[in-house]
Amino acid sequence: MGIVNVTPDSFSGDGRRTQTAAVRLAKKLIKEGADIIDVGGESSRPGASAISVKEELKRVIPVVKTLAKNTIPISIDTYKPEVATAALAAGASIVNNIRGTTLNKSLLKIVKKYNAGIILMHMRGTPKTMQKKISYHNLLSDIIGPLRKSIEICLEIGIKSDRIIIDPGIGFGKTAEQNLEIINRLPEFQTLNTPILIGTSRKSFIGKILKQDVHRRLMGTAATVTTGILKGAHIMRVHDVKAIAQTVKVTDAIINQKMTLHNNYK
Repeated sequence: MGIVNVTPDSFSGDGRRTQTAAVRLAKKLIKEGADIIDVGGESSRPGASAISVKEELKRVIPVVKTLAKNTIPISIDTYKPEVATAALAAGASIVNNIRGTTLNKSLLKIVKKYNAGIILMHMRGTPKTMQKKISYHNLLSDIIGPLRKSIEICLEIGIKSDRIIIDPGIGFGKTAEQNLEIINRLPEFQTLNTPILIGTSRKSFIGKILKQDVHRRLMGTAATVTTGILKGAHIMRVHDVKAIAQTVKVTDAIINQKMTLHNNYK
């Protein structure tokens, strides 16, 4: 999953201020091997404030409309029913909901109406408050339990089970140590019987380990991607698609013990 932030304040420094620049980036990521493009108009970095529905629509809908002409799925990164409705009508097919454990049923009904996919991410509070909510009684149980309840709510609304993806929310209301524990214990999320998405790309816990700023975390990200796949993750949400697509390809080849040779390889 390639990340396209139509924001001026992305933590990763790769946000695009104009729709034209965002579309250009998305097309680049598709050429580099992205299977899904995730378009977001509101920053979810720690401490970020929410923006209005009007502003979010202004940022993302022109991008979604343009990208929907491509052949790969487009995901809209939003928790707002109005934005989800407009994006799905414009051609998106997945809603990536960072507030996946405090569900808005209006949004779920929209997902059902369009037979769209939904990503349920675990987060306590909001991006502005989440890093104040990092005390857990039992880290994995306290994440898996709310995600399981959210899955049940989706099913009750009528969303099909094969349309649901979960995301443990690495970096969202978790310490660096907790993020490492989540990745290491990722197999425990398989009890939810849904595909698992993880988003570790360029995040601060990698920077703390490597003592590198946000633009020098590619190799650390690649390590989390390989480990995540080996631990059972299905979708990797990343900024650096070209390098990570190669990482994924080799990791998959190891798991499947299958060598794919290019025609020009002797």
